[in-house]
Amino acid sequence: MSLVEAAGIAVRYPVRTGVLQRPTHWIRAVDGADIQLRAGETVGLVGESGSGKSTLGRALIALRRPDEGSIRFNGQDILALEAPALKVLRRKMQIVFQDPNASLDPRRTVGGSVRMGLDLHGIGTRAERAVAVRKLFQRVGLRPEHMARFPHEFSGGQRQRIGIARALILEPQLLVCDEAVSALDVSVQAQILNLLKDLQAERGLAMLFISHNLAVIEHMADRIAVMYAGRIVEEAPRDELFAAPRHPYTRTLLQAVPTPDPTRRDPRPPPLGEPPDPANLPTGCRFRSRCPIAMPRCAETEPVLAEVGSGHRAACWAA
Repeated sequence: MSLVEAAGIAVRYPVRTGVLQRPTHWIRAVDGADIQLRAGETVGLVGESGSGKSTLGRALIALRRPDEGSIRFNGQDILALEAPALKVLRRKMQIVFQDPNASLDPRRTVGGSVRMGLDLHGIGTRAERAVAVRKLFQRVGLRPEHMARFPHEFSGGQRQRIGIARALILEPQLLVCDEAVSALDVSVQAQILNLLKDLQAERGLAMLFISHNLAVIEHMADRIAVMYAGRIVEEAPRDELFAAPRHPYTRTLLQAVPTPDPTRRDPRPPPLGEPPDPANLPTGCRFRSRCPIAMPRCAETEPVLAEVGSGHRAACWAA
């Protein structure tokens, strides 16, 4: 059984206009997305900016309650839980944010920020909490004396290590990494990615790794889901998706990745043009206005995510 099973997730945001700022229409940031994660597995979620990746990640751990759909964690419907029960369950679901500087309280020591989860849930004595924080600091590559310092005293990579420690202090089963290395230098990115992989192996974590960087996704993910305009349009094991993508959007993303080999001359990807207005998506397939192989059927009916191979699904009439 999957650790996380989400089906039909939809998240809408109002567009407000006029003096009274009343909502005139809604943008569907996520529009009927299905995703599953197994214990110990990393699912990479990739797509352009604005495709709904971060919104879906937050919805999975109920940071942003979806307007439609269902989410089951260890078989339990988390959307049916009242606030006290959801607070208990949230110990098992944590997130590492993109900007570690913005996600840490500048007025609180970093040790206090990491310990806060234990404080809020009343776990252990004060001495036991201090020991747990100290051990975790050492595990993520920080020294115990760092606990008494404030966020501005650290580099970006160190702050992200603190963010990882804060997420892991409650020993979660699911970790959502929302562009967790995109704000870091390349050399620091490698260190943080390797740290995450080591911690996952030690703790049996399931990870949803959100990124627009396909090289990072290839390094981290066991399975990859490609998101476009609020929907998942392709999902496959990592090696199969890179070797034989079936959706034209996925193929274009892969063709756009630069190669370090100067003797290799790959064909340039076809120009996609501008993404569609999320408040006014085209009928039928929402990628058809940018698709190089669109056909009349694409304008009439939206394709559903269907099996095109073993463990490989794509939402394309030509797949």
